[in-house]
Amino acid sequence: MNERIQELHKQAVAYALSVCDAAGVYQGREYLQVIREKFAELIVQECAKMVDDDGDAVMALRILKQFGVK
Repeated sequence: MNERIQELHKQAVAYALSVCDAAGVYQGREYLQVIREKFAELIVQECAKMVDDDGDAVMALRILKQFGVK
């Protein structure tokens, strides 16, 4: 994995650690599921930001909407 992917994964792990309870659960989802979902969300956000930075805000919004990311 490249460095950016590794950084996004670290962010996802940190997020999961911050929201999961002592049993490793957050909103009915287990720790590893929380990491996977946050990791995917961060990747989608990163891609949409790149598209938006290139001047295509409409496409950036379509990407976010396609994956249900805010």
